Amino acid sequence: MSKETIRRRTRARLIDSGVIRFPSEPHRIPNFRGSETAASLLRRLTIWRRARVIRCDGTAPQIWLRRAALAEGKTLYLPVGNLRSERCFVEIDPQRLGSRWWRAVSLPGARSLGRLVTPDQLPALDLVVTGAIAVNRQGAMIGRGGGSFDLEYGLLRHLGKVREYTPIVTTLHSLQVIEDRIPMRAHDVPVDFAVTPDNVIAAPSLYPRPRGVLWDLLGEDQARAIPSLQRGRRDRSSRLTPGHL
Repeated sequence: MSKETIRRRTRARLIDSGVIRFPSEPHRIPNFRGSETAASLLRRLTIWRRARVIRCDGTAPQIWLRRAALAEGKTLYLPVGNLRSERCFVEIDPQRLGSRWWRAVSLPGARSLGRLVTPDQLPALDLVVTGAIAVNRQGAMIGRGGGSFDLEYGLLRHLGKVREYTPIVTTLHSLQVIEDRIPMRAHDVPVDFAVTPDNVIAAPSLYPRPRGVLWDLLGEDQARAIPSLQRGRRDRSSRLTPGHL
């Protein structure tokens, strides 16, 4: 079954079950009833309690995690613009914002109050939180399409901002946990934990994570559109000697 077929079927299942919340546009990560409960369950995990620096989506169901992180004094980094600008992350430091931190929970608030930074300026991340449309119990994940999260992960791995065992987690509805096989290619990033309002699914490490940007699989249009990838490709080319070619 293709990823797009799984996306359509999962969205239809959520809609038919009446668990979709606004916003519910097809191109978005589904917002679901019980997302705050899933966030509360994730916050009990050791990987959350120990994390001080977190990368988190600006997606609707993850708003509860962004709110909790800032309330607990954690620093957030949110990707913006699908990496298509030089400063493609916004840093939200609750210590700097003081009592205004709650206004940075939304993506517009984060853009207004946060500090735009380049990928090179990120510190080492303790935890990566992403939205998902579907996962299975082996940790295979399907996002909204386009591969922006996979590219971002590869770039951050290349820069040393994430490591092999940096935890990757998502919160989603139990109807988004599927039994089907999800096709995983070399650039696809699996999750370690999938947290629903009812359960924490710890995935076995069946799928290897990309160790960086897979340049041979990267389209020219993608590389030209993303400044950090352009620079990384130039750096890579400059290191190649005739013996490597």
